[in-house]
Amino acid sequence: MNIVLFGPPGVGKGTQSDMLVKELGITHFAMGDILRAAVSDGSDLGLKAKAYMDAGKLVPDDVVIGMIEERIRDSSVIAGFLLDGFPRNLSQAEALAVMLEKHGEKIDRVVFMDAPEDMLLERLSGRLICRACGFGFHRHYSPPREEGRCDRCGGELYQRDDDREEVIGQRLEVYGEQTKPLLDYYKALPSFRRLDASGEMKAVYAVLIEAVKS
Repeated sequence: MNIVLFGPPGVGKGTQSDMLVKELGITHFAMGDILRAAVSDGSDLGLKAKAYMDAGKLVPDDVVIGMIEERIRDSSVIAGFLLDGFPRNLSQAEALAVMLEKHGEKIDRVVFMDAPEDMLLERLSGRLICRACGFGFHRHYSPPREEGRCDRCGGELYQRDDDREEVIGQRLEVYGEQTKPLLDYYKALPSFRRLDASGEMKAVYAVLIEAVKS
């Protein structure tokens, strides 16, 4: 099964995706992880992507399309895949459809996760990441036992540049301009599902897995 999971920043796509791919046995393609890995490597592409991410802007289509195609064509992708954070705009959605058709593939389910903006702001501004192992915490929902230190490895916790309050508003504005129109593109398709992601994590997942399998 091939799935597209999309929604505004902070809605919980990453957390829900991790659980979903384990249950379905499919491959998880998180665009954010792919881009951050490129930034960490210090490649030309990574540096270009970092400039946009730090400013709270979406990375241009020409930077991401090739990455996605390369990952989808990997021989390890057997049972299907989940795209988390891609596509982000209409041109990417159209390019994805063309690319998949070229390789004899299609999207079986499109799920849109949504939540109120005030909740998104709280979720995003409280996120903390371990520099050493990458594990995530939240100042309010899942704080570390020791302030500033990872429970798992003792590494330093930091806030991503694009999770700072001065950037979050711009991220949501960009989302509204470029990503929400995807609803018009996808909602007419029989594969489309929409769910309220403002509830508790396990409750949201129960609705998500039902939406995917229905």
